[in-house]
Parts: sequence; C-alpha cells; structure tokens
Amino acid sequence: MILFPAIDLKDGQCVRLKLGDMNQATIYNPDPADQARAFEAQGFEWLHVVDLDGAFAGESKNGAAVDAILGATRNPVQLGGGIRTLAQIEAWLAKGLARVILGTVAVRDPELVIEACRRFPGQVAVGIDAKGGRVAVEGWAEASELGVLELARRFEGAGASAIIYTDIDRDGILTGINWEATLALADAVSIPVIASGGLASLDDIRRLAAPDAVRLEGAISGRALYDGRIDPAEALAILKAAKGVSA
Repeated sequence: MILFPAIDLKDGQCVRLKLGDMNQATIYNPDPADQARAFEAQGFEWLHVVDLDGAFAGESKNGAAVDAILGATRNPVQLGGGIRTLAQIEAWLAKGLARVILGTVAVRDPELVIEACRRFPGQVAVGIDAKGGRVAVEGWAEASELGVLELARRFEGAGASAIIYTDIDRDGILTGINWEATLALADAVSIPVIASGGLASLDDIRRLAAPDAVRLEGAISGRALYDGRIDPAEALAILKAAKGVSA
C-alpha cells in the first residue's frame, strides 16, 4: 500500500487546484525540486507529478521543473499531463521516470496506450479522471461519453501497471475519497487501482488500510498533506501496519 504525495505543476510552481479548475490554484511551493526533497525526507517512497499546463496544451509545459524533480529525489516518479505520443513516452522514460500516466490519449487512441504498454512493460499507467461517472479529457476541460468501467476494461490484459482513478468532483476540496466507485473499479478489473481525489484526513488513511481496501495499490494525497491535515509519519505507519497484516 503506497501513499503517493502529489506535486502538481503550473507555471513551474507546485500548486493545488480546486475541482480541477486552473483559475482556483493555490501555490504551495515555488520550488518543486525542494518539495520533492521534502517528501522524500518525510519517508515517502514514491512521487506523483502532474504537468497541469501540459494536460491542457497536449504537450510538456513544465519539463524543466520535472527535470529538477528527477534530479532532486531518489524516489521513483510517475508523471502525467500532456503525454500523448510514443515519442514523448520514450523520451520521458529515458530521463528516468519510473512510469508515465496516460489519460486523454487513453480515450482518444487506446491502441497507442496498448502499444506503449507492450514497448515499456511496467512503466505505463492509465489515468481515468471522472466527473459524474463519465471520463473527462484535455486536462478535465472536456467530458467524453465513456464510462469509467468501459474505459478501464479496454486495457485488461494490455500490461498497464496501474489505473489512477480520480473523482474530479472531490479533487482538492477535502471531502474524502469516493470509496464506492474506487473499490467497484478495483473489483471490476485486474489492473491495480490507485485512488485519487478528496483524501482529507487520517480517517481516510485508516479507511485505506481497511481489509476491503488493501487490494488497492494505494492513494494520492495533495492538499491534505500541504495543509497539515495528514501527518506523514502517522499516515505511513498506519499503512505499513496494514501491509503487515495483509501480507
């Protein structure tokens, strides 16, 4: 069970959005590399990074910040936002990313995702961002007609390392993870699922450690960590204990 601290990048800075709205961004650290070092020092073992500008533009817009993060931490890093081609995937992995997250292209060109999974085994995750049960694309700015399970099942057997499932209606507002939808997705597919959106407190961490949730690969936390609502040491201890019980 992994708790992934999040670094969302906008204009080269570490921010958090409210409900995915680029006009509701709070700057938490102007130096993303410094934030990456801080998360590693707190004991986290992974890092979740999103290029918010890139998600809207369809290409990397915070490459320098991501490079700085990769140079600042020994932890594996997963990156999403604006990665839409095999060439982009290959270039990022060559720089040392542990895995890329493909969201919009998973809707627009699922065959490309399947090919990426084949070429780069274990290094491709699928990002499914949902609003009202429908998958959103282009940095959450557009809604598709696809349902969450319909999209997820496209990649069964393809070799995707994980599905990162975000409930946009809960993201950045600290209302708690959508456990019902997240666990239903984990039940419906064999691909490991990572919960995202709304993680608010140590109660959510304890819920993540409950027996019915330990089948998840983990969860992503952003605002709750930055605001001090979750103590990193206590959260990691809870998840470590749950892993020992479930092993």
